[in-house]
Amino acid sequence: MSTTDHRTAEGTTPTDTDVIVVGAGPTGLLLAGDLAAAGLHVTLVERRPAGRSNLTRAFGVHARTLELLDTRGLADALETTGTPLTRMRLFGSLSLDLRRLPSRFDHLLITPQYEVERLLEQRAIDSGVTFRHDTALHSLHQDADGVTAALTGPDDTPLTLRARHLVGTDGHRSTVRTALGLPFPGDSVIRSIVLADVRLTDEPAESLTVNGSGGAFAFIAPFGDGWYRVMGWDRTRQVPDSEPVDLDEVRALARRALGTDHGMHDARWISRFHSDERQVPAYRVGRVLLAGDAAHIHSPAGGQGMNTGLQDAANLSWKLIAVHRGDAPDPEALLDSYQAERHPVGAMVLRSSGALIRLAMAHTPATRALRALATTALNTFRPASAKALGMISGLGIAYAPVPGGGRTSGRRAPDVPLREGRLHALLRTGEFVLIAPEGVTPALPPLAPTTADRAVRATWTDPARRTTTLVRPDGYVLWSSR
Repeated sequence: MSTTDHRTAEGTTPTDTDVIVVGAGPTGLLLAGDLAAAGLHVTLVERRPAGRSNLTRAFGVHARTLELLDTRGLADALETTGTPLTRMRLFGSLSLDLRRLPSRFDHLLITPQYEVERLLEQRAIDSGVTFRHDTALHSLHQDADGVTAALTGPDDTPLTLRARHLVGTDGHRSTVRTALGLPFPGDSVIRSIVLADVRLTDEPAESLTVNGSGGAFAFIAPFGDGWYRVMGWDRTRQVPDSEPVDLDEVRALARRALGTDHGMHDARWISRFHSDERQVPAYRVGRVLLAGDAAHIHSPAGGQGMNTGLQDAANLSWKLIAVHRGDAPDPEALLDSYQAERHPVGAMVLRSSGALIRLAMAHTPATRALRALATTALNTFRPASAKALGMISGLGIAYAPVPGGGRTSGRRAPDVPLREGRLHALLRTGEFVLIAPEGVTPALPPLAPTTADRAVRATWTDPARRTTTLVRPDGYVLWSSR
């Protein structure tokens, strides 16, 4: 094969591409699209044939993820594919009022994962990502200048690609993680979960139906085309994933958990699986990084899986772009900050989703008492429910401030109106946004991993606001000063 020289000041060995992304799920598609939109040469390797979608397990897009999609011009189109849910019921009488979210997206969008993938895939194609479908990674080797990936393409054709960096977004059975020799410690949190795609005679009253009762747990979400995804678990029937499952079992489980099976019929697909809680200890090993399910998996409670992966990608993409452009004052420190910022978030999601599923399936007097206490606290105390809303929606996630970055450094930047337009619309350039008072032309702080000609300049609409703020491409404040 021909080799294009992507040699830079950092590396001395020619490469075939700047970045190899392994895995074309939502995380990989967003990451690859970001990198390519910034002018990097990106190769996206995917084991599946072209046109074959992932098995849809995710159905909810939270507010923070919608904000990130908005900064890429995709949120409004995605909103047309689903149903906004303004109240999220977690179990029993516990529900969270999403209309209190401090965001343009004050809801949970119920839409299947393949709609998210469709939009992200088209953006990646339009941005110039090179797709290699029917291609599997077998091994990798990295040195001081880059990463060499050994692949098998269509018809078992051997292929070698070399890049400056490689990112594994290839799911919970990640071959990239295995090739690095990294452990994936954790446990199975739920065994023998059944999944089914069905038609319903009686449409549920709510867009998202979820409840746990009598040792059973069930979840129903619409595809939007007349089909519904049903997920359920029965404490009294813990069998291996290989054990056959039929529609009668799904119906019985729904009746126990929900009080009705909604007239399920015409199942087009039924399966059984188990859910793990696992997290890799290192998101970065040299020039190889991990994101999404390749780095962390957890229970489906709260619907945070796909959302956490997409937020991983948004955090990582601008850092890789700055390093490849040569804009980062300290490239190694900038890439290390991906681990420092996102690993604690992954751990938090494991804890919170694990706690939710355990409370939903509470069967002992102690766990039922704890669930009653949590329900009372979240339904009664506004600060407690606000914190839960921020955690589940992602709006409450914040990173450690950078030294000298000011008191708002590391916090999410709300979508404020500016003279040049709202902030999240300005972030669609993929660049930093420097906001200053009218008549002030500040210099970039030395710690900024960008250049003055790249940063988008903007002005506060409020003349009394005298701060200067530098917002990262992922919508978090890097630096602020009066």
